[in-house]
Amino acid sequence: MNSHFINDIIQNRRSVFPYQYNGSDVSNEIIQDLLNNANMAPTHKLTQPWRFKVLQKKAKNKLGDFLSELYFTSTDPKSFSKYKQNKIKEKCLLSSAIIVICMQRDLNSSVPEWEEIASTSMAVQNMWLTCTANNVGCYWSSPKSIEKIGNFINLSIGERCLGFMYLGNYNSIENTTSKRDSINSKVEWIDSFDR
Repeated sequence: MNSHFINDIIQNRRSVFPYQYNGSDVSNEIIQDLLNNANMAPTHKLTQPWRFKVLQKKAKNKLGDFLSELYFTSTDPKSFSKYKQNKIKEKCLLSSAIIVICMQRDLNSSVPEWEEIASTSMAVQNMWLTCTANNVGCYWSSPKSIEKIGNFINLSIGERCLGFMYLGNYNSIENTTSKRDSINSKVEWIDSFDR
């Protein structure tokens, strides 16, 4: 495998938002690739905690209705924004598909919950990198409303929502540079310990 290829994919991964999508559908074949690659994430004791619900067409639009209504009913009137309510709905309408990201807690608690959240996050990263490799736009959103998603879709016992991955095709966007600080400010190299 060419290491430059994987380096390029990782270093060019970006959030691409629904307003940048061009309205064409992401194929089911690509979505299946995302899911297959997600399924290869590391998982302690093979709990495989990731769960995904793929919403398309009317289902994604219904999610937009649900989330915008939830925002309306749960927001203090003093801080309510009609603009924000419309943006919530618009994100769903502009997306080709929305993947509801869930984590199924191991009912035997054989591993700590944080490990299952970490595994699910790695599964999402696999999807994100697959999107980058296929020039598909996506981003992971985790609004407070995910706490109420069980009122919209069925969740199993021990299953919880960690967010939504919005997907859409997009035309080339401006070349954006990474906003990361240098890795050198975050790493300490240790050759030995002097005591």
